Amino acid sequence: MDKTTTTQLQAGTASQRVRTALVIGGGIAGPVVATALQRVGIRATVCEAYAGTADGIGGGMGFAPNGLEALDAVGIGDAVRAVSTPMEGMVIESWNGKHLGEFGNLPGVPAQRFVQRSDLYRVLNDAAEAAGVTTLTGRRLVDAVDDGTQVTARFEDGSTATADLLIGADGIHSTVRRLIDPSAPDAEYAGTHSFGGWVEDSGLPDTGGKMYMSFGKRAFLGWQVFEDGRCLWFVNLPSTTPVTVAEQRAKGAEFWLRTMVELFREDANPAVRLLERTDPGELMFAGSMEFMPSVPTWSRGRMVLVGDAVHAPSSSSGQGASLAIESAVQLARCLRDLPVDQALATYEQLRRPRVERIMKATARTNARKAAGPVGRVVRDALLPLMFKLMKPEKSAWQYVHPIDFAAPVA
Repeated sequence: MDKTTTTQLQAGTASQRVRTALVIGGGIAGPVVATALQRVGIRATVCEAYAGTADGIGGGMGFAPNGLEALDAVGIGDAVRAVSTPMEGMVIESWNGKHLGEFGNLPGVPAQRFVQRSDLYRVLNDAAEAAGVTTLTGRRLVDAVDDGTQVTARFEDGSTATADLLIGADGIHSTVRRLIDPSAPDAEYAGTHSFGGWVEDSGLPDTGGKMYMSFGKRAFLGWQVFEDGRCLWFVNLPSTTPVTVAEQRAKGAEFWLRTMVELFREDANPAVRLLERTDPGELMFAGSMEFMPSVPTWSRGRMVLVGDAVHAPSSSSGQGASLAIESAVQLARCLRDLPVDQALATYEQLRRPRVERIMKATARTNARKAAGPVGRVVRDALLPLMFKLMKPEKSAWQYVHPIDFAAPVA
């Protein structure tokens, strides 16, 4: 090969490198992937559908150590540690108060942490801003045109934006997923819909950093009491049909609080006490629990999916945010080191096996939450045995997943 041909090939490869990116969605994956892209020299702009960011929205959540490890790779981990607290484990009970099992943090694995979702949003968006990311609000994507060298996004307000790559971080009901593949699957209903709330003065003892979970007769309750007496709770209500947040709100907080009190009336857990002390104005409506089935097409041309848009385990996994962050970091690495077509293919090869394995494990948890009368008896009988036979180290692969951000991607 002569010198001229070699130079032409190198120039062609360079022309396929991504220099600018539009990130659709400003939740969790969006600010992280934008920050990571800025760190590798790709100018990123986040386009958020709503008039403001998600700062100040949402309740508490568990945050897995692998998510923090991924944030460490791009310099954000300590900021999240500063607004979160370690969780010491989980305790599982039956409707009558029977202890079914307990598991703590794995030996040698950092503790899972508890964080207010609003604090997490704020920290991630602050990190993106500090990295030089531009965030545009009120930009709801309706269409995108890929001409082979760039992608032009068109928004509901009539504005447009163009970049080398469009990244769909727009959640489980992703518009970008439909643009990439009109036949792509939609989110599936996990069999329950959810509510949450805070009780300022629960009158309950501190749970010592542990989250308690009760498989009630007719619904599922989770709660954690903090040193100051405040209690965070959430409820999953089994239902044969999905319910949207708008439908929940239409019936009103008082209706749902009364309904939940009656559903838990026979149970030995503190649900009734917590529900009766919850301010209706502070009830959090979460709608249906959903998950993404396997998505056949992760990218097309110069459009690609990340986070819940392509792999959303239900909230039972405790891994949704962490998996989204891992994928955001890995996508940036691939785009740094490879031409765009190779980068997107390699990104999918790195991520698909791991995320689909976790999603399959979560499906079993959802089935236990929505168990009927017979299933409930079988579940409560088998869970103690399962905990005795369980080898916690076998699940360590979920929580230990280091990413060497500096290492080149082959």
